[in-house]
Amino acid sequence: MKIQSKNTTTMKRTFLVIGSVLAGLVLAYLIIANVSQRLAVYKETDTVAIDSSEFQAPPPPKILYGIVVDSMTVEKRVIKRNENLSEILSKYNISPQTIYEISKIPRDSFNVRRLQSRKPYTIIHENDSLKTARAFIYHPNPIDFVMLKFDDIVRVHNGKNKVDTIVEVASGIIETSLYNSIMDSGGSPMLVNELADVYAWEIDFFGLQKGDAFKIIYERFEVNGQDAGMGKILGSWFRHMKKPFYAVQYDQGEGKEYFDGEGNSLRKTFLKAPLRFSRISSRFSYSRMHPVLKIRRPHTGVDYAAPKGTPVVAVGDGIVILAAYKGGGGNSVKVRHNGNYTTGYLHLSRYGKGIKKGAQVMQGQVIGYVGSTGLSTGPHLDFRFWKNGKPVNPLKIDPPSANPIKADHMDSYSKIKDAMIRKLDDIPVTGIQDIS
Repeated sequence: MKIQSKNTTTMKRTFLVIGSVLAGLVLAYLIIANVSQRLAVYKETDTVAIDSSEFQAPPPPKILYGIVVDSMTVEKRVIKRNENLSEILSKYNISPQTIYEISKIPRDSFNVRRLQSRKPYTIIHENDSLKTARAFIYHPNPIDFVMLKFDDIVRVHNGKNKVDTIVEVASGIIETSLYNSIMDSGGSPMLVNELADVYAWEIDFFGLQKGDAFKIIYERFEVNGQDAGMGKILGSWFRHMKKPFYAVQYDQGEGKEYFDGEGNSLRKTFLKAPLRFSRISSRFSYSRMHPVLKIRRPHTGVDYAAPKGTPVVAVGDGIVILAAYKGGGGNSVKVRHNGNYTTGYLHLSRYGKGIKKGAQVMQGQVIGYVGSTGLSTGPHLDFRFWKNGKPVNPLKIDPPSANPIKADHMDSYSKIKDAMIRKLDDIPVTGIQDIS
């Protein structure tokens, strides 16, 4: 019985030890789990408490025309019909005295009288009830702008917007007119005029035929994604009466001109004057006192005083479109040199041999002789020049150069020409089977 009691006591002690160990393990587990949870909470709380955005740099200020406009209002408007600068600025707390000061700004910097209706302008003003203007920006065209900045004094600044140059192509076949064909190809009226100028000495655009075709590589400008007009034609191909005409822009130190595949200039030279041994007695003017009528009227030509009978020559190749007595101009001759340019010779005493309407004349050919017919006070030649039907001052005409590519530029030109011609040849023209 004693042995049995002793064994029982031993077993109880064993169970107590095992239980204590298990209880210790459970307690340790609970302590560790609690500490881990607290550490996790601590870490999570610590992470949320630190905001990384507090350490980021603030966004840069918004600047427009050199002015920080974050706290200001920017308005874009259009000048209304008959609206003047005074009316615009008075709405933005600009005093009459300041407006008067603006009117005194030299016109070559800012001319208040040249603000045109329907042109856009921008006003930058304070964001309060007075709306005091800090700047007025006028946009005469998409590229240029004039800014009046209102500080202690009025400052004026002429500037240009950032311009992006985009190279585009146009091509087409002439069905009715060059204008319609270029417009149908996505071009503009300005592109029509530019192409006519390029070939002004090679192609008579009054004589275009159905089936003539063109390819053009040209520059177009954009400002802030908006169309801002076109630049220059870089290269072109024109097929007229089944004959191809290439034009490649190149500058050999005398300004940009157009040359053909052989390096010849596409422009022919005008003579600087239609007669020799003369002096200018009257210049181009839109308000000249007429020597006979004694009233002011336009004189859109240049008078050369010379003895009666002095030979008068054509300044360029062309076709006579008038050889007749013409009112105050007396005996007159008009020569059309191409689709763009026409010259006139007035007050002649008589005509040159063979000069009549429809006659072809060569540069330097005698077309008449100085006289005093019509409204004239003495022998002289009244020389006129028209471009696209509008009179221009003959003395300000830049005579087209007929200089071919110089020897020292030929290698450079050949590389540019070959690359341009390859690009032009790769441009498709729908409906043309043989474009050579």
